[in-house]
Amino acid sequence: MAMKKVEMESHRDQYYSRISNARTALEQGLYDKALKLASASWEFVDGMMQFERKYEGKEFDTVEGIEIILDYAPLLFDVESLDKLEVLLRTERRIDKNASEDLAEKLGKARSLMWEAHRVWSHLEIVDATRQDELHKALGGDENVGRYLIATWERMGLVRRAIDGESYRVELATRMDEKVSAKCPSCGVVGKARKAKFLERISCPKCADQVEFTILAAESAM
Repeated sequence: MAMKKVEMESHRDQYYSRISNARTALEQGLYDKALKLASASWEFVDGMMQFERKYEGKEFDTVEGIEIILDYAPLLFDVESLDKLEVLLRTERRIDKNASEDLAEKLGKARSLMWEAHRVWSHLEIVDATRQDELHKALGGDENVGRYLIATWERMGLVRRAIDGESYRVELATRMDEKVSAKCPSCGVVGKARKAKFLERISCPKCADQVEFTILAAESAM
């Protein structure tokens, strides 16, 4: 059923509202939240694209709400978001058709990157710390991909690097199984659990709100 102009305009506004919030979450380092906001924008993508193509003469190289998933889901091993994106592109074919870049092809590359990321992360968990050039020797693969993963994880605060001769000493800055303290944003209660648990939206044991706990720095948790 064809959408009216007011409907398309509403979809555009709702799309950009979610994308704006996703950008803010990325700036704050709240990557899980950013991915959820980006995927929440998808139901409005088609209407947004129709409006901007018809009334603003805009052509699309790609779609930011999809690019956020393609950029970050592989680095966080978020298979679910990639699976949902595959369903979106299969069921809403006009989205990929109206973007000049092949989004389905980029999804395939994102999946490949995720498995390479998983291989590198698993190695870092085993060895604790290693030189970056030795990491490539141990794992093989595309050295440029390895450099990209380490540099991006460093920017995200997930790994630490220090100059070591002509290379870097690399180690994980965070481990998903380590216990950390986190605060409920609704009632302020502080709980302690595996870090991986706090990366998801959970029910607060005190106020029962479904929230994203804020992980506390060590000194804040004392």
